[in-house]
Amino acid sequence: MLLELSADQEFFRDTTIKFLDELAPVGELRRLRDEPAGFDPTYWQRGADLGWTSLLVHEDHGGGSISGDGLLDLTVIAYEFGRRAAPGPLLSTNVVAGALSAAGDQPELLASLVAGTSVASWCLAEGPPHDGLGEVNLQIRADGDEVVLDGVKRPVESAAEATHLLVTGRTGNGLTQVVIPTDAPGVTITPMRGVDLTRRFSVVAFDGVRVPAAAVLGEVGTADDDVERQLLHALVIADAEAVGAMQAAFDMTVEWSFDRYSFGRPLASYQALKHRFADMKTWLEASHAISDESAAAVAAGSPDAAKLTSAAKAYIGEQGGELLQECVQLHGGIGVTFEHDLHLFLRRLTVDRALYGTPTEHRRRLAVLTAPEAAS
Repeated sequence: MLLELSADQEFFRDTTIKFLDELAPVGELRRLRDEPAGFDPTYWQRGADLGWTSLLVHEDHGGGSISGDGLLDLTVIAYEFGRRAAPGPLLSTNVVAGALSAAGDQPELLASLVAGTSVASWCLAEGPPHDGLGEVNLQIRADGDEVVLDGVKRPVESAAEATHLLVTGRTGNGLTQVVIPTDAPGVTITPMRGVDLTRRFSVVAFDGVRVPAAAVLGEVGTADDDVERQLLHALVIADAEAVGAMQAAFDMTVEWSFDRYSFGRPLASYQALKHRFADMKTWLEASHAISDESAAAVAAGSPDAAKLTSAAKAYIGEQGGELLQECVQLHGGIGVTFEHDLHLFLRRLTVDRALYGTPTEHRRRLAVLTAPEAAS
């Protein structure tokens, strides 16, 4: 992803590539289609040993980065995940681990996330009619020395495999975040059907769920800034992964166009197809650039970080979908078969496109962020 990687980042990337090529080849992805979790716990723990889950965690809490900036290091890994449609709850676990580390809370849970021995997921999005980006309707209210949760979250990644959930809810005019175990009374997890072969999502309902007030991250009703930071992290990770899927599909299609002959000539030699490849290459390089720029802005705490991440999510979601569909069309009939690998990347990008706001929702968010009153 980054134009210039340090030697340590290159080693980290190359180690991850080797690991994924050995343990998550396309044959394994197809096998995992029928597995309830979508990934093997041992595989995930070994990935955590490589450092996948510690990059947003402070060194004092058992984490650490490769380059000194964990978010940028994480985009390198997310990109390789996208290029291989790799299994594992990379986004959700890192967002939760980063949130716990920032709050300095739940040290035992954080240690298990870093070690890869447990999984946690962030419950942010909600179903209709509260399915807009950033719209939170789940209610969290204080009741003595407890807090009570009522509402529904969907989709929640790896909820059925998670031991804990980080739940974002509304308390009056502010947001509150609570860490609860998935086996708490009143929590119901219902699997959803998805298009990605290895990622699992669920509907999680909270019906009068009571947990101690100590489960709240920070103070009740004051989590708005924390939620915004977590959203930016999630968007950066999802965009890097989506660009990786775009790159894999594009490379596959270019190779196909040179190998496939029509009327004695390779497909790549036809002028009309060259124009289509030029368009795709433009979309791909622009997606690389805006993904890198938004990641750097978030990592640096730039005032433009929110604008750039929404611009990146909107552009990559829109043009990434166009690129993948072009790749399918250029492959012809084989491009729509399950036996071909191309659909793995179409599935991955389709899911990443919808998570944490669609392109349309991010264009609306961008319009609000760039409005004159917002700038003032």
